[in-house]
Amino acid sequence: MKSLILAAGYATRLYPLTQNFPKPLLEVGGKTILDRLIERIDGIDEITEHVIVTNATFYSHFQNWKEQANYTKKITVLNDGTTSNDNRLGAVKDILFTVEQLHINDDLLVVAGDNVVTFSFSDFVTYAKQKGTSCITCHEEPSIAALQKTGVLETDESFKVIAMHEKPANPPSHWAVPPFYLYKASDLPLIKTALEQGCGYDAPGNLAAWLCQQTTVYAWPINGIRYDIGDLAAYEHAQTVFAGL
Repeated sequence: MKSLILAAGYATRLYPLTQNFPKPLLEVGGKTILDRLIERIDGIDEITEHVIVTNATFYSHFQNWKEQANYTKKITVLNDGTTSNDNRLGAVKDILFTVEQLHINDDLLVVAGDNVVTFSFSDFVTYAKQKGTSCITCHEEPSIAALQKTGVLETDESFKVIAMHEKPANPPSHWAVPPFYLYKASDLPLIKTALEQGCGYDAPGNLAAWLCQQTTVYAWPINGIRYDIGDLAAYEHAQTVFAGL
């Protein structure tokens, strides 16, 4: 199994902080967002390599970070060749780019690189192994307004996914989908098919929503909290929460 950290965005909502610097390398509580993610993944036995996909603008930043990193698993940094928010590939195309560039035929843990979490990725991997399918994560979200801005699940009693709706006007449940997914190796060839069939590609959840209609996918309720560093207010809040941690 490989982990894939999506880090090719341009984080325009955090300007000027991210105008010339990648959001995943911003520090939260004295550690970069990226380090806080990989610290929670590196100890998983099944993981053999961490892949970070970024863009031409920030590639050198991640290469410099890699030179100072000290993790047990191999780290690979990929440059998707884009140079601005206007010509970005989008998350789903970056996943396909990574799979094709590295000829990946392993299970793939996909993580958005702009989140700080307190839950266990190891427990997520264990859950996916037990189910034997691609899996997505979910958490209860009481706010209808928040649900209208994210992916929302319909599931049965066993958390088998019936459907996933991106930014629904009328959310069918309170189960929101954060950007953490585990794709089985056997499902990776479907990514190209998804894009050929018109799957949205900017948000990573577009792929999960499409896949749920093609094959069996289960959802795992996260056993912790996820902090999305989407704007300056969210960043400042995370700084407060993780100060000294």
